[in-house]
Amino acid sequence: MSIVETQPLTDNEPDSIPVVPSAPVANGDSIPTAFDPKQLRAGRLARLRTMMREQGYAAVILFDPYNQRYATGSRNMFGYFLRNSTRYIYVPLEGPVILFEYPGSAHVSMGLETIDESRTSQVVWSAVNQRDGLSSDPFGVEIAELVAEHGRGNRKVGLDRCALNLARSLEAQDLEVFDCMQDILHCRRIKTPEEIACLAQSMAGSEAAVARVEAAIRPGITENELFAELYGEVIRQGGEFIETRLLNSGPRTNPWFNEASDRVIRPGELVALDTDTIGIHGYYSDFSRTFHVGPGKPTGYQKSLYRMAYEQVHHNMDLLGPGVEYREIAEKAWKIPERFLNRRYPSIIHGVGMHGETPLVAHHMDFDRFSKDGVLEPGMVVSVESYIGEEGQQDGVKLEEEVVITETGYQKLSRYPFSEALLG
Repeated sequence: MSIVETQPLTDNEPDSIPVVPSAPVANGDSIPTAFDPKQLRAGRLARLRTMMREQGYAAVILFDPYNQRYATGSRNMFGYFLRNSTRYIYVPLEGPVILFEYPGSAHVSMGLETIDESRTSQVVWSAVNQRDGLSSDPFGVEIAELVAEHGRGNRKVGLDRCALNLARSLEAQDLEVFDCMQDILHCRRIKTPEEIACLAQSMAGSEAAVARVEAAIRPGITENELFAELYGEVIRQGGEFIETRLLNSGPRTNPWFNEASDRVIRPGELVALDTDTIGIHGYYSDFSRTFHVGPGKPTGYQKSLYRMAYEQVHHNMDLLGPGVEYREIAEKAWKIPERFLNRRYPSIIHGVGMHGETPLVAHHMDFDRFSKDGVLEPGMVVSVESYIGEEGQQDGVKLEEEVVITETGYQKLSRYPFSEALLG
């Protein structure tokens, strides 16, 4: 048996589906859609520890739920812990990985081979910590004991959410504390074949959700009702949640970033959306489409906007490949006509993984403000963005594709069709 695209696998059920070997993503001929869940977890943890060795960390303490999942596959009350940094995982360079869990919920994750031990979090009720002073704070004392046991004299530790009180608690134990979030994001920029299979499955679920939206578009329906179609199908497909509410219509398509509302959609308008979905296996799927509301045909102006956005996405996709510098992408990117420049999308491309990730390549005029120099590498996954909207006009068009960088170029992960009516 093998894992198939329609069969979800939750991280906290490590043996629920038989395993299969991973497929390589070397020459762009194929994208793997089946994977070994244990190999997925092992590959991510190995990459994290390689980064730790290169940066000289004895240990990292992970509060960010995305990083916890990346390192171990463990997921628990994800939305709650996005808001409350009261669950953490201790990952030493050498030694046992220890989950400091919310009381009563350790059983959710202890079936994972990546977690060696579970203890109760010392910061469950963060408001009452450190009443007796930093030198006796239980969080710092316990971590210092672990570092002394496993660190071989190295006292450098990383916090991915470098809260001031927690950093001071560790420093009070003579540990050297660093914010390791950027190091971890840099580590995560390259996806293993198993991760790419997760991304492909997540994309398939999001495409099914967008198909439900397109089928439901009609005069009289509200943006919120369409967003409910999108969200409901994401959940039915095994996805987890949508990070944004970027579904809008008519005059709310311009400028971009208006969120779904109770506005009633009318004939002849445009409906635009961005998926921004944390899908199956906790992996992001990020593509955008714009649709026309019938009956009737799109106006010439609507079609011209759509064709420009389509051309921008495809021109910029064709710049992508291994070894291409970020600055080169910015300099060679599709030139936005002057009257649309003020409402340009913030990025040309951005990384995709468990969420929107490294890198972010901004337009040439914004590059030094928002971007850093770097090069595309095989195994990176990026979304290619376009928004075309003009000040003083009603309509705007949002299009976006998601691709994986291969040894020879790129391969599309998103396959949802573009609008024939708007392309003309």
